[in-house]
Amino acid sequence: MKTKFVCVSPISSKAKLDFEFDMMGLHSCRVKHEENDVYYLESLNKEYYFSVNKEKDSNWRIIR
Repeated sequence: MKTKFVCVSPISSKAKLDFEFDMMGLHSCRVKHEENDVYYLESLNKEYYFSVNKEKDSNWRIIR
């Protein structure tokens, strides 16, 4: 199965800190699991795991 990637951008202050320090400023993330309305993601450096609502997430924006 081909690995799926999505790009995210932080919105909240917590997400901005996580993005800078845990994700090393890398926007691309691996999709570890996907449900109808949620992505479960892993940062490229494999240091940060998180979920993102596909629509209207309060912490992250999906870059299309």
